Parts: sequence; C-alpha cells; structure tokens
Amino acid sequence: MEPIKVGLLGMGTVGTGVLRIVEGHQDDLQKQVGSPIRIEKVLVQNKDKSRRYAVDADRLTENAWDIVNDPAINVVVEVMGGIEPAKTYMLAALENGKHIVTANKDLMALHGAEILAKAAEKHCDVFYEASVAGGIPIIRTLIEGFSSDRITKIMGIVNGTTNYILTKMSQEGASYEDVLKEAQDLGYAESDPTSDVEGLDAARKMAILGTLGFHTSLGLGDVQVKGISQVSKEDILYGKRLGYEVKLLGIAERQDDMISVGVQPTMVKTTHPLAAVNGVFNAVYVYGEAVGETMFYGPGAGEMPTATSVVADLVAVVKNLKLGVNGRKMFVPYKEKKMKTADQIASKYFVRLHVLDKAGVLAKITQVFAECEVSLESVVQQPNKSIAEAEIVIVTHDANLASMNRVLAEFESLDVIQTIKSVYRVEG
Repeated sequence: MEPIKVGLLGMGTVGTGVLRIVEGHQDDLQKQVGSPIRIEKVLVQNKDKSRRYAVDADRLTENAWDIVNDPAINVVVEVMGGIEPAKTYMLAALENGKHIVTANKDLMALHGAEILAKAAEKHCDVFYEASVAGGIPIIRTLIEGFSSDRITKIMGIVNGTTNYILTKMSQEGASYEDVLKEAQDLGYAESDPTSDVEGLDAARKMAILGTLGFHTSLGLGDVQVKGISQVSKEDILYGKRLGYEVKLLGIAERQDDMISVGVQPTMVKTTHPLAAVNGVFNAVYVYGEAVGETMFYGPGAGEMPTATSVVADLVAVVKNLKLGVNGRKMFVPYKEKKMKTADQIASKYFVRLHVLDKAGVLAKITQVFAECEVSLESVVQQPNKSIAEAEIVIVTHDANLASMNRVLAEFESLDVIQTIKSVYRVEG
C-alpha cells in the first residue's frame, strides 16, 4: 500500500507529539485508514540541534518550501504557530492542492475565512481541532455532533494559564502577582504573559467557537475582552463567601439571531460544573435547544493532548482522501452577522465598593440602581478593618449592560463612593 505522505511544519512541543503518535501508533492508524501514514519531511530551525525525539537527518529541512512545493506530499501539518510565515505557507500549500491540518488558533481566528475560502476553491480539507481547547474534540463536536440542533450559548474555560492562576489564588489565598511568577517558573505562562492574562488567547478561541456554533463569521474585533490582571485575592474571597468561584470565561450567546461574544473574569456559582474546573484544565459548556446542556472537559494544552487532536484531524483528511470527498465537508458560515447592542446583553453583576462610613450612603447607592432600572438580589456590608471606609458588596438581578454602564458612570460622580473596587459578570 502506498503511504500517505505528510509534511510537518514545526517540531516543537506539539510537533514532537505528532511524530510520536504517528510513528508509535502506525498499526492502529493503518487499520483505520487503510494505508500507512508517513511523516515525509519536517521543518526545523536547526537541523543539527540535539532533539529528545530522534528523526533521520534526511527527513529534516530548514526550508519550508521543500514541503510546500513537494508534489509527493499529500497533507501539510502546521504546528509552527504565529501568523507569518505560517499563513503564506498554508495558502501556498492549498494552492498546490495539499490538505491542511493546523493547531494555529491565532491564524484561524484572524484569517480563517481567507484560508477556508482558498481551501474551498481548491477542493482541499482544512481541519483545526487542536486550535481550541487542546485535547478536547470541541470543534468536530460543534460541526457534526450538534448539526441537528440549534446552539444558543457556548460558555467555556479555554485558557489553562489563567485557570491555573485563578485556581491557585482561590485555593491558597495567594496574590495574582505571586501566582503569575510561579506559573512562569513552571512553564505554564510565557515570559510575556499578556496574551493569556489579558484574555486575548481566550478571545481568539471564542471567535472560532462562536463562528462554528452560530454559523456566522466572527472575528477578534467582535469579542469584548477583559483579562484577569486586576483580579484580587479579596475579590475571590468575597466571591467564595457568597458561593462563587472566579473564572475567566468566554461566553458566546445567540438570541433571535442576535449574537454577543465576550471574555471576562466571571463569578461562577459553585454549584455550576465550570466552577469545579481547576488547574490547567479546560471545559466548554454548550447549550442546545434540543439537547439542553452539555459539557466537554479535558486537558487544554500540552504535547500529547494537543497532538492527539492534530492526528485525529490527519486521520479525517486521509479518510476523505480514500473516499474522494476532500473539501466537501468544509464549514462555511452562512448567516448574516448581527451583534447585540449593550442594551441587549443581560446578566447578573457583582459589584464591590469602598464607600464613606456614614448614614445614608446605602440609600444613595440603591437609589442610583433604581433610577437606572437595575434591581438588586443581595447587598452585604462586610467588616474590613484594613481600610478606613466601609465596604459594600452587591449582586444584582439580570440587568442589561447599558443600564450597568449607566450605574457605574453615576458611581464615578457620587461623592459617597470612594472607589469602585471591582465589577464582575455572574453566571450560574
């Protein structure tokens, strides 16, 4: 049997995992697809570098065009990351009739529409399961498993670094700064953690999930983003007292074809399954009109979990090759994009205030809420000997974002409020 020949762009953590699985599971893979799968060439930065997984020198190349332009290669697996030159190589490979498997969330979130259009033109497959949530098969599930349902909400913990930080802050009472340094020392966070801690990584993933779940083309600019760098251990402590855990959640919602997508630190009720997702694990919660509520949980990153998703996509490409149906199952958004306005986005909110410690303050605060038509679920004044002011914690009933913005604007000019310490969305 002639082998299916694969070019691998990148031999870092994930690329090494792909090699290990393809070569270590060859018997199983052959039984699934009916022919051998061979990694023909591997792009590396330095052919002479010592590697923990040995590859024959004649299979290594420092020139990506040796892979992209090789007529013998059927499939290109891109795990080098970044936007360029990965985008150029991917488009050129498609132009040459090669199928693509990628783990590149940044590229698919920002330029996915262009790449998929080129794939459709050339009748090629582009699969990108590993771009979101590592080893969790959420993309194929949204495209195929929910094809008969109408998804109304996707809510998830899709960044392991931030979840690790918030978990440690919750369980150990540590500060954000201390846990971030620990995460960097352990390799969970980059030396420049901005993409993770400011929510950009999660926002790219939610743009992909929202596009797939709602059948409309969403970009990073459609996602409202707030990171975790301002989350304090006091916020987490107050949340726990009221029965909440703080999680960085991506939330995509659809109602009457109007869509909202956001990433923000969120107070999650401790009874909700997402509240129990700790450490570097990811989870995606999907609401369907027919199926109801489902959750998908697993490792969100790492060599072997991510490589497992990459190789699963590779198997799907090869099966399509055998059947002669490449490019026919391509996901193409077909709905017009209609984004919700601030007065259409509703949720509960948690608000923590430092206020003057004198009579009548609470009455002025509740009056502002009433004037902005935001009703209150609970109001708690917590003793706090570490500050001179009084501290008030408020949880609202469902309120639209526009009304909450009016409340916060009024608070900025209210003389009895010293500081708006924190504002979080509440879920569960």
